[in-house]
Amino acid sequence: MKPVSRDEILDFVTYTERRDEIRDAALGAKRARRIHVGDEFTLLFENHETVRYQIQEMVRVEQIVKEADIQHEIDTYNELLGRGGRLCATLLIGIADEAERAIKLRAWIGLLDHLYAKTAEGGRITPTWDPRQVGEDRLSSVQYLTFEFEGRAPVALGIDWPDRKLVVETTLAAQQVAALQADLDQADA
Repeated sequence: MKPVSRDEILDFVTYTERRDEIRDAALGAKRARRIHVGDEFTLLFENHETVRYQIQEMVRVEQIVKEADIQHEIDTYNELLGRGGRLCATLLIGIADEAERAIKLRAWIGLLDHLYAKTAEGGRITPTWDPRQVGEDRLSSVQYLTFEFEGRAPVALGIDWPDRKLVVETTLAAQQVAALQADLDQADA
């Protein structure tokens, strides 16, 4: 997938003026790539449009103007773009109650070992992640994952962790499979 380049990032004033139209396009891209797995887990597969939007939002919110700082944001978020048959996803663990969240994030420290994507043939692909994202005693509620899809979009995502009573699978809608396949096709281009 083509990385986001500096010439695609607007200054924060111009972006703020055009934010509504840019946000609508980005949210449409996210909608097709957001997959809920059970009640508490959401995977958002990233592509060029979603990453560009995240960079623009960071530049706007933090009012970044220094070229080196803008380039740092670009370089950081470009790491979320899949290449060579891979796609990257942001895993969001959503638990509204703060006390419950603290308990579950400690209990779910091994969760990432139990995530999978299912292929059309029924095989399972497990993600990789940066071990620095996982603390010694708790899991962060945001994780960045990489799936090696070998150029073929998954048909389902799930968690298989019977010991923690987390056994759930979500079948992807046709438009989700199509969006991920389009991203994979671009990742290999």
